[in-house]
Amino acid sequence: MPGVGDRQPTWLIVGEAPGEEEDRQGEPFVGRAGHLLDRMLTALALRRGQGVYIANVLKCRPPRNRNPQPQEIAQCTPYLWRQIALLQPRIILALGRFAAQTLLAEGGCLPPQELAATPLGRLRGRVFTARLGTRTVPVVVSYHPAYLLRNPADKAKAWADLCLAAQTLESSVLSSTG
Repeated sequence: MPGVGDRQPTWLIVGEAPGEEEDRQGEPFVGRAGHLLDRMLTALALRRGQGVYIANVLKCRPPRNRNPQPQEIAQCTPYLWRQIALLQPRIILALGRFAAQTLLAEGGCLPPQELAATPLGRLRGRVFTARLGTRTVPVVVSYHPAYLLRNPADKAKAWADLCLAAQTLESSVLSSTG
Protein backbone atom coordinates (compact mmCIF):
# COMPACT_ATOMS: atom_id res chain seq x y z
CA MET A 1 0.00 0.00 0.00
CA PRO A 2 1.94 3.03 -1.23
CA GLY A 3 -0.33 5.73 0.18
CA VAL A 4 -3.17 7.94 -0.95
CA GLY A 5 -3.84 11.59 -1.55
CA ASP A 6 -2.88 14.68 -3.46
CA ARG A 7 0.11 14.06 -5.75
CA GLN A 8 1.39 17.61 -5.08
CA PRO A 9 0.64 17.88 -1.36
CA THR A 10 1.45 20.61 1.06
CA TRP A 11 1.19 18.11 3.94
CA LEU A 12 2.63 14.60 4.03
CA ILE A 13 1.37 12.51 6.92
CA VAL A 14 3.45 9.41 7.66
CA GLY A 15 2.36 6.61 9.97
CA GLU A 16 3.91 3.30 10.91
CA ALA A 17 2.38 0.48 8.86
CA PRO A 18 -1.00 -0.60 7.55
CA GLY A 19 -3.24 -2.36 10.04
CA GLU A 20 -5.75 -5.10 9.30
CA GLU A 21 -8.49 -2.71 8.20
CA GLU A 22 -6.07 -0.71 6.05
CA ASP A 23 -4.97 -3.93 4.37
CA ARG A 24 -8.59 -4.83 3.70
CA GLN A 25 -9.49 -1.42 2.23
CA GLY A 26 -6.16 -0.67 0.53
CA GLU A 27 -5.87 2.78 2.11
CA PRO A 28 -3.85 4.06 5.09
CA PHE A 29 -5.51 5.36 8.23
CA VAL A 30 -9.02 3.96 8.01
CA GLY A 31 -11.21 2.63 10.78
CA ARG A 32 -11.46 4.45 14.11
CA ALA A 33 -7.92 5.84 13.97
CA GLY A 34 -8.51 7.07 10.44
CA HIS A 35 -11.75 8.78 11.42
CA LEU A 36 -9.92 10.53 14.26
CA LEU A 37 -7.19 11.65 11.85
CA ASP A 38 -9.85 12.96 9.47
CA ARG A 39 -11.44 14.98 12.29
CA MET A 40 -8.04 16.37 13.26
CA LEU A 41 -7.39 17.42 9.65
CA THR A 42 -10.87 18.95 9.35
CA ALA A 43 -10.17 21.09 12.42
CA LEU A 44 -7.32 22.65 10.40
CA ALA A 45 -9.52 23.01 7.30
CA LEU A 46 -7.63 20.13 5.63
CA ARG A 47 -8.99 17.05 3.88
CA ARG A 48 -7.57 13.79 2.62
CA GLY A 49 -6.58 14.14 -1.00
CA GLN A 50 -6.73 17.94 -1.03
CA GLY A 51 -3.25 19.20 -0.24
CA VAL A 52 -2.66 16.12 1.91
CA TYR A 53 -0.97 12.80 1.11
CA ILE A 54 -1.03 9.96 3.65
CA ALA A 55 1.56 7.17 3.68
CA ASN A 56 3.24 4.72 6.03
CA VAL A 57 6.87 3.80 6.62
CA LEU A 58 6.04 0.14 5.95
CA LYS A 59 4.02 -0.54 2.83
CA CYS A 60 2.51 -3.81 4.07
CA ARG A 61 1.18 -5.03 7.40
CA PRO A 62 3.61 -6.92 9.63
CA PRO A 63 2.43 -10.44 10.53
CA ARG A 64 -0.04 -10.51 13.43
CA ASN A 65 0.08 -6.68 13.43
CA ARG A 66 3.33 -6.74 15.45
CA ASN A 67 5.75 -3.82 15.62
CA PRO A 68 7.93 -3.41 12.52
CA GLN A 69 11.32 -5.11 12.60
CA PRO A 70 14.43 -2.98 11.88
CA GLN A 71 15.13 -4.90 8.66
CA GLU A 72 11.55 -4.28 7.45
CA ILE A 73 11.94 -0.57 8.08
CA ALA A 74 15.31 -0.60 6.31
CA GLN A 75 13.77 -2.32 3.27
CA CYS A 76 10.90 0.18 3.01
CA THR A 77 12.77 3.41 3.83
CA PRO A 78 14.21 3.94 0.31
CA TYR A 79 10.70 3.67 -1.10
CA LEU A 80 9.40 6.24 1.42
CA TRP A 81 12.32 8.54 0.63
CA ARG A 82 11.54 8.31 -3.09
CA GLN A 83 7.89 9.07 -2.38
CA ILE A 84 8.91 12.18 -0.45
CA ALA A 85 11.21 13.28 -3.28
CA LEU A 86 8.42 12.88 -5.83
CA LEU A 87 5.68 14.43 -3.72
CA GLN A 88 7.81 17.36 -2.47
CA PRO A 89 5.61 18.19 0.53
CA ARG A 90 6.13 21.48 2.33
CA ILE A 91 5.72 19.85 5.75
CA ILE A 92 5.78 16.29 7.11
CA LEU A 93 3.78 15.12 10.11
CA ALA A 94 5.28 11.95 11.60
CA LEU A 95 2.65 10.03 13.56
CA GLY A 96 3.98 7.53 16.07
CA ARG A 97 7.34 6.25 17.23
CA PHE A 98 8.40 4.27 14.14
CA ALA A 99 7.52 7.08 11.71
CA ALA A 100 9.31 9.64 13.89
CA GLN A 101 12.44 7.53 14.35
CA THR A 102 12.66 6.69 10.64
CA LEU A 103 12.11 10.22 9.34
CA LEU A 104 14.35 11.92 11.91
CA ALA A 105 17.20 9.41 11.58
CA GLU A 106 17.13 9.25 7.78
CA GLY A 107 16.67 13.03 7.55
CA GLY A 108 19.81 13.62 9.61
CA CYS A 109 17.93 15.29 12.47
CA LEU A 110 19.20 13.06 15.29
CA PRO A 111 21.48 10.02 15.54
CA PRO A 112 19.59 6.69 15.45
CA GLN A 113 20.98 5.67 18.87
CA GLU A 114 19.65 8.86 20.45
CA LEU A 115 16.27 8.40 18.77
CA ALA A 116 15.98 4.83 20.02
CA ALA A 117 16.48 6.04 23.60
CA THR A 118 14.18 9.07 23.34
CA PRO A 119 10.47 8.64 24.15
CA LEU A 120 8.05 9.99 21.56
CA GLY A 121 6.76 12.53 24.06
CA ARG A 122 10.18 14.20 24.07
CA LEU A 123 10.31 14.41 20.27
CA ARG A 124 6.97 16.16 19.89
CA GLY A 125 6.41 19.86 20.40
CA ARG A 126 9.24 21.06 18.18
CA VAL A 127 10.12 21.36 14.51
CA PHE A 128 12.93 19.30 13.00
CA THR A 129 14.53 20.00 9.64
CA ALA A 130 15.04 16.85 7.57
CA ARG A 131 17.54 16.80 4.70
CA LEU A 132 16.05 15.14 1.63
CA GLY A 133 18.70 15.22 -1.05
CA THR A 134 19.09 18.88 -1.98
CA ARG A 135 15.93 19.97 -0.12
CA THR A 136 15.05 20.39 3.51
CA VAL A 137 11.57 19.82 4.89
CA PRO A 138 10.19 20.62 8.34
CA VAL A 139 9.06 17.57 10.30
CA VAL A 140 6.71 17.69 13.27
CA VAL A 141 6.27 14.60 15.43
CA SER A 142 3.01 13.68 17.12
CA TYR A 143 1.09 10.77 18.55
CA HIS A 144 -0.51 8.20 16.29
CA PRO A 145 -4.33 8.40 16.23
CA ALA A 146 -4.58 4.78 17.43
CA TYR A 147 -2.56 5.78 20.51
CA LEU A 148 -4.87 8.76 21.06
CA LEU A 149 -7.90 6.46 21.03
CA ARG A 150 -6.32 4.51 23.89
CA ASN A 151 -5.02 7.65 25.66
CA PRO A 152 -7.54 10.44 25.08
CA ALA A 153 -5.82 12.71 27.63
CA ASP A 154 -3.02 13.23 25.06
CA LYS A 155 -5.38 14.56 22.36
CA ALA A 156 -4.64 18.13 23.49
CA LYS A 157 -0.92 17.51 22.94
CA ALA A 158 -1.61 16.14 19.46
CA TRP A 159 -3.73 19.19 18.70
CA ALA A 160 -0.83 21.42 19.81
CA ASP A 161 1.45 19.47 17.44
CA LEU A 162 -0.95 20.01 14.53
CA CYS A 163 -1.12 23.70 15.33
CA LEU A 164 2.69 23.85 15.47
CA ALA A 165 2.87 22.23 12.03
CA ALA A 166 0.30 24.67 10.63
CA GLN A 167 2.15 27.65 12.14
CA THR A 168 5.44 26.38 10.74
CA LEU A 169 3.91 26.08 7.32
CA GLU A 170 2.31 29.52 7.56
CA SER A 171 5.57 31.18 8.66
CA SER A 172 7.47 29.51 5.79
CA VAL A 173 4.90 30.87 3.33
CA LEU A 174 5.18 34.37 4.84
CA SER A 175 8.99 34.31 4.78
CA SER A 176 9.06 33.17 1.14
CA THR A 177 6.66 35.91 0.02
CA GLY A 178 7.93 38.76 2.12
